[in-house]
Parts: sequence; C-alpha cells; structure tokens
Amino acid sequence: MIPDQRIHDLNQSLLDNHQFQLNYVTDLLGRRQIDAQDVIRQIVDFQVAIPSWALGTGGTRFGRYPAGGEPRSLEEKIEDVGLLHKLNGSSNSISLHIPWDIPQDIAALEQLLREQKLVIDSVNSNTFQDQKDQPYSYKFGSLLNTEEAIRQQAIQHNIDCIGYGKQLGAKTLTVWLADGSNFPGQQHFRQAYQRTADSLASIYEAMPSDWTMLIEYKPYEPHFYSMVIPDWGTSYALCQATGKNAQVLVDLGHHLPNTNIEQIVARLLHFGRLGGFHFNGSSYGDDDLTTGSSKPFQLFLIFNELVDGKLDQLVNNPAVAYMIDASHNTKDPLEDLLQSVDNILTTYAKALIVDRATLREAQQNNDVVKAEETLRDAFLTDVRPLVAEAYRQSGGALQPIAAYRAERVREQLIQRRGKLSVSTGL
Repeated sequence: MIPDQRIHDLNQSLLDNHQFQLNYVTDLLGRRQIDAQDVIRQIVDFQVAIPSWALGTGGTRFGRYPAGGEPRSLEEKIEDVGLLHKLNGSSNSISLHIPWDIPQDIAALEQLLREQKLVIDSVNSNTFQDQKDQPYSYKFGSLLNTEEAIRQQAIQHNIDCIGYGKQLGAKTLTVWLADGSNFPGQQHFRQAYQRTADSLASIYEAMPSDWTMLIEYKPYEPHFYSMVIPDWGTSYALCQATGKNAQVLVDLGHHLPNTNIEQIVARLLHFGRLGGFHFNGSSYGDDDLTTGSSKPFQLFLIFNELVDGKLDQLVNNPAVAYMIDASHNTKDPLEDLLQSVDNILTTYAKALIVDRATLREAQQNNDVVKAEETLRDAFLTDVRPLVAEAYRQSGGALQPIAAYRAERVREQLIQRRGKLSVSTGL
C-alpha cells in the first residue's frame, strides 16, 4: 500500500532535522557513558504483537462508530498489520482470537504472512461469549461451570485453538476467563477455583511441550461480585499447579485504581512466571485508552523493572511476549496502534538509559531523593530521536503517523473495502 521508495522519499525530507536531533541525544548520552547505538539496536529488536481484533473501531454497549475501511477477513487483517510493520518495523507478529479469526486456507495465509514479513505468535480462546450453534451456554461460567458438559465444551474450544495455532506456527495459548459471579452465595469459591484448575490442567495436557499457556487475571467485569482469577496471585497459583510452561499474563488495564503494577512485575520476574503483557491505557477499569497516554510515568516504572530483570543474572524468566490490547472507540484504529507502539518503544528506551549503578547505590543507602531523581532523569530525557532512528534502520518511516496520513491510507482502505465495513471482534 505504501511503496518502499515513498517511505524513503518521506524520510529524506525529514533527514536533516532528524540527524541534528539524533546527534544531540547521542552526545548527551555519551556524556553519561551510554552508547546510543546500543540503545537503538535494542529498540530495533523489541517487537510488539498486534491482535487481530484491534484493527477495527471499538465501542461500548451504548454504540459503535466504525471508521470505514475496516478489515473484513483475516487476510485483510494481516494486510493491515503488515502496513503497521512496514511503517515502524516493530510489529512483526499477530495474535489471533478464535472463533473471530479461524484460519481457512492455511497455505494461502502462510504465503501472505511471508509477503508481509509477519508471523502468528499466539492464539486467544473465547469462552466469554456464546457462539452461534454452540450447544451449551457460558452464562454461568465456562471452565468453572458446575456442569461437566459445559466445562468440556470450553476445554475442547481451547484445544481447538491450539490446533489452529499449530497450523500457523504459533507457540502460545492465551486464556482469559470471564468466569465469576454477580451475587453473594452464587458460587462455592473453593470448588469454583478447583474446577478451573482441573480444566486448565486438561488443556495444558493437550498442549505441545514447546508451547506456553498464558493465564490472565482481572479483578472485575463482566462479573462484579467475584472473578475466578481476580489477581496476579491467583493466576500465579494456577500456573504453579498447571505446569512449568504456564505463565502469568499482565494486562495493564486489569487492575484496580492505584495498584502498584511495577511491583507485580518485579515479583513475577523474581518467581520466573512473567509470561506476557497486554498493553493499553486505563483510567477506570480496562482497555479504554492508548498505551501511555495518561499514565506515562507508571508505564516507565513498569519498563524499569522489565529492563532491570533482564539485566539481572539471578532472574530466570522466559522471554516475555508483548501485545497491544486496546479498544479504539474514537480514533482511527491504525493510528492508535502506531501511537501505542511509539509510546511503548519510547518508554522502553528511557528505561534502557537509567543509571543503574547510581540507582542501586541510592537504594542500598536508602537515599530516597537520589533514587527518585535518577529515575526522573531518564524519564525526562527526550529519546524520541533514538526511536525514530530505530524505525529508519528497520526500513520504516521516521514519523509513522505522518507517513500514514500523507498517503491517505484510511481513504484508500475505504475505497477498497467500503465505508460500512466492520471488523470482527468486540
């Protein structure tokens, strides 16, 4: 949709100013004994998966206002993610949600993925909705349901997801449960937990040995009295009971207000059970904002723990899977995703330039002010030229959103797919 030459031409018009800014921050970091090129290389290597369900306009129970030109099939979703990856070089994988995006022609999909330089990294099961022709309802839960037939239906759905993922080379199954209760006395809490644990064990047994199961938690919604996996501790306990390839998934929107998410990240790294992240911004309860849009310092503190854990030889945690999981209610979904990736990479870059020796010394000496100022110094450093250079070195645009708009991509998509096209998903 955007030729390589066109990206090159757009970059050329920005190159002089970019080089000036890059030289400045390179010199600034050099004075701190930080190699800017090393930081850029790490940014280039950092990849954020795009979920197949995030390419259309989101909404609430009150309404949805599609932007037009939304992808109508898995093939068109792959094309959209390919466009994002071409612009930023940082989104080389797709996470599928079943049954919204059941793959059909595997050979054709594999060819399309190769053309777009993408892979399918994970599959997500859906037992939070009843599907057409589904024999049993999940109204009162799926993996925790008191009815064995309903539990088996949910277990089989997850096993089917694994099968679809295997066909396309995925290695991860993500399980998020909407299971819970709305009224006191509705559920026997201990038995509900045990049924969930037994169901997850059955799914895990059917999973290939080189796969990872990510178990996500959420304190409320859709149920407001109890959720079967309301917090990271419950998820951790289920992972411990399930097996070594079961890991905790942290969704930034799945926390009560003022929760110290960075401490949760540090704990999970310490236990070797941090499996993945779903990035978004949250003001009230879930995936309602662009990543980093309202709480950038909190996102920085989370990345500070991620980088610190990566540098610590005592931390034995597998590679963390990163993905965006957001609802784009009023923005162009593709622009929102470009913004989110940019905010994630910028925050990651800031965490990479933290003076860790000074921070450790301040922590050891209980110098509260020095420790905080060390973090603030990195957070307030403008690292955007490093991220832009990472885009350029990856073959992308120095300014991805500006390039997207210059090429009038949304207008092109509307012409090809129609004004009323609506993507599958929430």
